[in-house]
Amino acid sequence: AIDLDGTLLDTLPDIAEAARRMLRDLGLPPAEDSAVRACIGDGIPRLVKRLLTGSRDAEPERYSFERGLALFERHYRDTFLQRPLPFPGVVEGLARLRAAGLKLACVTNKSAAFTLPLLAAAGIAERFHLVLSGDSLPAKKPDPLPLCHVAERFGLEPLRLLVIGDSDNDTRAARAAGCPVVCV
Repeated sequence: AIDLDGTLLDTLPDIAEAARRMLRDLGLPPAEDSAVRACIGDGIPRLVKRLLTGSRDAEPERYSFERGLALFERHYRDTFLQRPLPFPGVVEGLARLRAAGLKLACVTNKSAAFTLPLLAAAGIAERFHLVLSGDSLPAKKPDPLPLCHVAERFGLEPLRLLVIGDSDNDTRAARAAGCPVVCV
């Protein structure tokens, strides 16, 4: 079970550009890539909330959030397919894993409207037996549900499902599901 953003694909430049455009439209100062990176990991709504408040858990005023979310999603639709580049070694690594007979799942908190086109544009969609987006199930990472779902679909005990990710959400979900985890 492999995470998408920051693990398979370097999506930060496109996310950061959409964030800067949203902040500009709201009359707010732009965010550096490092600040945007610190906000990623829990889906687009949480990303927007973090960008608007400058805090991981604060809640912005409802109207600001709704306006910011609409702006971010509009700008992200314009930017998210500009450079969907797999990190070095990803394409070859996925091919080797498939050749070894392993079933592969992409498990991300990104919505399916963005996940599936990104995987296709990066040329790696066909490598996965299963793709779970943040809106595929009632809960997303760090909840263990997506990983338990993958294990069940693959006919595995969670202990036999390796999780590969790049964030605390990946680690927390894997540990809660009883899966081994590797962070990159």
